[in-house]
Amino acid sequence: MDAPSAIAFLASAGPVVLDGGLATELERRGHDLTDDLWSARLLRDDPGAIEDVHLAYFRAGAQVAITSSYQASFEGFAATGIEREEAARLLRLSVELADRARRRRISELEEAGEAVPVLLIAASAGPYGAMLAGGQEYTGGYGLTRAELRDFHRPRLRELVAAEPDLVAFETIPSLLEAQALVDLLPEFPGLAAWLSFSCADGVRTCEGQPIEDAVSVAARSEQIVATGVNCTAPALVESLLARARSATERPLVVYPNDGQVWHGPDRRWFGLASDGFPADTVERWHELGAQLIGGCCGVGPDGIRSLAKIAARWG
Repeated sequence: MDAPSAIAFLASAGPVVLDGGLATELERRGHDLTDDLWSARLLRDDPGAIEDVHLAYFRAGAQVAITSSYQASFEGFAATGIEREEAARLLRLSVELADRARRRRISELEEAGEAVPVLLIAASAGPYGAMLAGGQEYTGGYGLTRAELRDFHRPRLRELVAAEPDLVAFETIPSLLEAQALVDLLPEFPGLAAWLSFSCADGVRTCEGQPIEDAVSVAARSEQIVATGVNCTAPALVESLLARARSATERPLVVYPNDGQVWHGPDRRWFGLASDGFPADTVERWHELGAQLIGGCCGVGPDGIRSLAKIAARWG
């Protein structure tokens, strides 16, 4: 789906339901993701498990599957002994697995005589900090230049795009500088549609400390960015962030919070109180503020997405 088609779809559709946390659902199913590759390890070791989780989210009512490439990069794969050619194959496989799940879901619906909605694949391109595997996507401050960030993202973006996803999800971006680098790259991929969502430290700033309005303004400079917003951020912060984001752009907003817990990088664990799903009145406020793509991130499983899909159906 090119950018104009994605914009037209968002303009004509009701709220678009995204999926939930892929890695945390894999962990719930018994997979050990303590490796630095996180869920990307299963691209090599158990790709069927990834496909099954994508299918579970489609069955729960998600209209968009976000691929398992968040923590996948040539540098990250190389650190675990995976050669470049194999790393490229795994990056493309992440899109193929989501597409297989989509085709399975379409077949199920057709066999049941049910209506088949538009189902999309968003190739996940996580931040540079995800490759570091120490929680830096929630702090930023990498010490890299804008050009160095472009050089990191370019080769894996090339492989993801080659697998023909419907769009790309630049997600959990902690800083304005990394957003600038990603916006710089988009003209190298003409017609590519993408959303860009930030991780945020509070209801005002990105994790690195820039006002969310400034970060959103940078994203909105590109006609290829079809939506911008926040993800993997506590639900309690979302309303304030969306209100500020709306002041900086008229484009659709995207929001998929985590379950309210906080990631502690050194211990590699989440802590704090969690809830699987969001209250209907909260989701309604997000939608009123311009959120057109709504889902869940870490800790939000298929049950949470099923509940969200029921809420969204009221406004379809």
